[in-house]
Parts: sequence; C-alpha cells; structure tokens
Amino acid sequence: MRYLLPLPIGLCVLALWEAAVHYWQVPRFLLPPPSAIAVALIDNLPLLMAGLWTTLNITLIAFACAVISGVGFATLFTRARFIELAFAPYLVALQVTPVVAIAPLILIWVGFDNINRALIIIAWIIAFFPITASSIQGLRSTNRDLHDMMTLAGAKWWQRLLYLEYPAALPAILAGAKTSGGLALIGAVMAEFVAGSGTSTGLAWRIIEAGNRLEIATMFAALIVLSLLGIVFFYTLSFIEWLLLRRWHDSFQ
Repeated sequence: MRYLLPLPIGLCVLALWEAAVHYWQVPRFLLPPPSAIAVALIDNLPLLMAGLWTTLNITLIAFACAVISGVGFATLFTRARFIELAFAPYLVALQVTPVVAIAPLILIWVGFDNINRALIIIAWIIAFFPITASSIQGLRSTNRDLHDMMTLAGAKWWQRLLYLEYPAALPAILAGAKTSGGLALIGAVMAEFVAGSGTSTGLAWRIIEAGNRLEIATMFAALIVLSLLGIVFFYTLSFIEWLLLRRWHDSFQ
C-alpha cells in the first residue's frame, strides 16, 4: 500500500488544477485543464508511442554505452594511477563543458544523415561521468584487509578484480547507474531539442512540433509520457539494484 501513497496526492493536484483553470477561466493555449490533456493524450497516442519508442531506444543505447565505458575507464584508472592522472582532466573537461555548446559540432561531424547516432553520442556524454566517478569510488573503497587476504592467497590481479573489487564496488556502480540512467534520458531529449530536425521523431520533437502549433494540451501529453518513461526507467534500475544487493546488503532487506 505504501507504493500507492503518491496516487491520492496526484489526484488531488489534478482536481485542484482542473477547478482552478475553470474558475479563473484560464485560456487553454496558456494552461489547459487535465481533462483536455487526457483527450489530447488519447487522440495523439499512436504518435506519442512512436516518439516514446524512439526516445527510449536512444536512451537505452546511450545508457548501455555509458555503463560499459564508465566501468571500463574506472577499472583502467584504478589499475594504474598515472593513467588517471593523464586522462582525468579531459574527462572533467568533457563533463563541465555544456553539451548544448558542443552538440551542433557533433551533429555536423556525424552528419544529419546519421541523426540518431549523433543523439546517442550526446546522451552518452551526459551519462558517462556519474557512472565513471561512482565506479572509481567503489573500486577504491574495497576493504584493505580483504586485499591482504587475497594477497596471502596468491590471487592474481584479475582474480582480485573479479572476485573482490567488482562485488565490493557493486553498490556504488549501481547507484551511479541510476544517476546515469536519468541523465541518459535527459541527454536524449536535450539532443533532440538541439538537433531541431524533422528527421527526429522522439518525444522532444513531438513537444517542439506541438509548441509550434500552439497545441499546449498535446505538449503536456508528451511531457506526461516523457515523465512516465523516466519514472519507469528509474524504478526498473532500482528493482535491478534490489535484486542484486538484497541478499547481502542490510539497506535492501
């Protein structure tokens, strides 16, 4: 029942919203009532579902690339300190540089014929750093006594990595993955906004298209679908985290 607690709050907000719009006679092109948004959602459901699939596809690919590359770089950095010292400033520069500023360059370099590839790259850039930083922290937080035990057992470096460091770093890696998952979705949407091309049919393009036509109810409908996608994505990653950690981590009991 505790998972249903947000439901009555949401229903109360929608009811107040509906009543306020009608009471103050707010024009629908400024703020449509929830009932109009529901109608727009039903009328545009096929287009919104097509946009949802496009955005989800870009998000999942970017997220998978971020996890693989992030854990890979974290592993490399924790194997050799000089490699981290050599490359860390460039990773930080990539993180702090506004992606909006470099997105047009990526679109030009990749080409507008490969727009989805450019969107994936932009979303990956945004999602890459959190999983990398969390993985580095997790790998370095392994108990020193356990390292000493592995040394006494004559474990090789890859055995130490697979059987000690990765399992010990798993909570940090999964926490970073949840952050990166949300950022991958944000990156996919932002990349579509930057691309501004009719060849992109994701949810962001549907929002732009509806805004250009002053179809505000449709804009809200697309935003609702986008928010639901983000919620489902987050709780899916949380469920995976619970499955992997519930047997040995007290906070997931």
